[in-house]
Amino acid sequence: MKNLLWLIIPTSLLVAGCSKTTEQNPFFVEWDTPYGVPPFDKIKNEHYLPAFEKALEEHKKEIEQIATNPEDPTFANTILAYDQSGALLRKVSGVFYGLNAANTNEEMDEISKTITPMTTAHYNQINMDQRLFGRIKAVYEKRNELNLNEEDMRLVEKTYRDFERSGATLPEEKREELKSLNEKMAMISLQLNQNLLKENKNFLLIIDKEEDLAGLTPDIISAAATLAKQNGHEGKWVFDLSKPSWIPFLQYSERRELREKLYRAYFMRGDNDNQFDNKKLFAELISLRQKAAQLLGYSSYAHYFTDEQMAKTPENVMNFLTQVWTPALKRAKQERDDMQAIINQEGGKFNLQSWDWWYYAEKVRKNKYDLDEESLRPYLSLENVKQGIFYVTEQLYGLKYQKRSDIPVYHPEVDVYEVQEANGTPLAILYIDPHPRAGAKKGGAWCGSFRSGSYKGEERIIPLVYIVMNFTRPTEDKPALLSWDETETYFHEFGHALHNFFAEGRYYKTARNVPRDFVELPSQVLEHWAAEPEVLKVYAKHYQTGEPMPDELITKLNNSGHFNQGFQTTEYVAAAILDIKWHTNTSVTPETNVREFENSVMKEIGLIEEIVPRYRTTNFSHIFSSGYASGYYVYLWAGVLDADAFAAFKESGNIFNQELAAKFRKHILAQNALGEGMEQYIKFRGKAPSIDALLVQRGLK
Repeated sequence: MKNLLWLIIPTSLLVAGCSKTTEQNPFFVEWDTPYGVPPFDKIKNEHYLPAFEKALEEHKKEIEQIATNPEDPTFANTILAYDQSGALLRKVSGVFYGLNAANTNEEMDEISKTITPMTTAHYNQINMDQRLFGRIKAVYEKRNELNLNEEDMRLVEKTYRDFERSGATLPEEKREELKSLNEKMAMISLQLNQNLLKENKNFLLIIDKEEDLAGLTPDIISAAATLAKQNGHEGKWVFDLSKPSWIPFLQYSERRELREKLYRAYFMRGDNDNQFDNKKLFAELISLRQKAAQLLGYSSYAHYFTDEQMAKTPENVMNFLTQVWTPALKRAKQERDDMQAIINQEGGKFNLQSWDWWYYAEKVRKNKYDLDEESLRPYLSLENVKQGIFYVTEQLYGLKYQKRSDIPVYHPEVDVYEVQEANGTPLAILYIDPHPRAGAKKGGAWCGSFRSGSYKGEERIIPLVYIVMNFTRPTEDKPALLSWDETETYFHEFGHALHNFFAEGRYYKTARNVPRDFVELPSQVLEHWAAEPEVLKVYAKHYQTGEPMPDELITKLNNSGHFNQGFQTTEYVAAAILDIKWHTNTSVTPETNVREFENSVMKEIGLIEEIVPRYRTTNFSHIFSSGYASGYYVYLWAGVLDADAFAAFKESGNIFNQELAAKFRKHILAQNALGEGMEQYIKFRGKAPSIDALLVQRGLK
């Protein structure tokens, strides 16, 4: 989610920066803020590098003390001491990496190029320290004699396993080789991500003729005018590569050549043979990953990754994906034929292409379901959707939300809430950052934390959780009105936030430590409440009149639940298969032709030419910088779990069944420190799920 290639920094910068900023550096003092939140108003770019340097040095000393402790290794002086080490490094990293994704700038990019090799080298040294590992191994081998409780035992086993998977058991020459590979991979991942950010920033579709706005709704045109003004093109209309901009254009623009131009710019990111091209970098990254996995005794990186997941092997992943791929592709072909029929009826002399899909899918939606997605937006203001989520989580878990204006934020658009239990006990601080910022914020949406929940003795230190999104902006005359996809995304990310709020583990290593193919369950299950009629009646209210969404529109929305599912599932599964194919291919070299490999995989699985994988190799940030390498399949895997979990609420006859919610909170969201994914799921549900609920939910069965 997440190294001896030291960069040369001018001595003058180090001297001037360190002597002055060490004295004033906000990272070096206790934060005198509500709940010890980061004082963003005081943190400057110049503070990060000295803070990282000091934090790394402190952590190094702590590790040295553990490794050289003359006493016999015990749970307390070795395992627990290791888990609690690195407090300052966690403090600095939480802020820097959070902001480097959500509100970055060129100076922070340069800082990341400096600290990435520093931190990679640091963790390489720790993970392969034979003195430290020897003590951890000693505790691990006598763990059954130590009278440990369930959470302590899991901490011991997870810690040992992490060191084993990091190369601690390798002979010295192989450890050194793995260190070198880790350092190279860290820098390549960083560069890939920075290239993608620049590709996102550098393209604008600028429209200066009103006739080229044909088909676009007034709201889309107004948003484009606002974006034009923000980019120095006042009086024109601009569309960029953020989803709130390019998707509505593709849905409604009658200018086919402009739809093609915009969509090509989106799916060709990182593949333009320019200074930000990602092809060779990605091929090199894959070749290094395969070498690292083989050093650790795995036949491929995909085998290394899945060994720790619920799926266990890439073969199991492919079998699972194939079960969904076959009916999804069949449905996608039917959807394509429906759209081609409309083109033919309208006298179009062309075959449907990928940049036409959104436009004609909207026509199908209107024809089949009498639903125009734009008709939903007036009821889905950003504020209304947020209040809907607050309502759902209050009904399920009794949560309360108090807006705080006294807590520093890193950008004026960020809102902060104190999250409370039903009895008023503080549970978490939540930052909500809703809108795109070209060049400063990564695309997509995500949830993370500036500080994880932890314990100081028996006192719980509450987590500082953030939700970052790229949702439709307000215009000069309207609030931010969300699409249905954005609405579901808001619910999704809030599900991740609940996981962060509720995690009860006492140790950093085990709290919220779940397999990657389990981690999307808390997020995806919350999406189900978004479209429930009794929930929509509460939050989906017209931004002007306050009237709730009409029953007729709610019915249309729910009737269209299977709309375009062939396309959505197919483009997703195609990307998931591409990910697995890359990470099981052990013959990749830096000279591998990335385009040819990608095309061969898509041909092998039979992807129709009218659909492009949701992410192409060169812009697939999930697998080159976000911790999902070999794991993009997890959203669908977790889909089996979330469909089955929500079915439990539906079967009970009450979607706000608080007894079930309490079980879900306890076993799925809170007690991750006590068991593995499926083990925890069965504690909640009483049985393992089947794939049937997912296929039925998507209309594929």
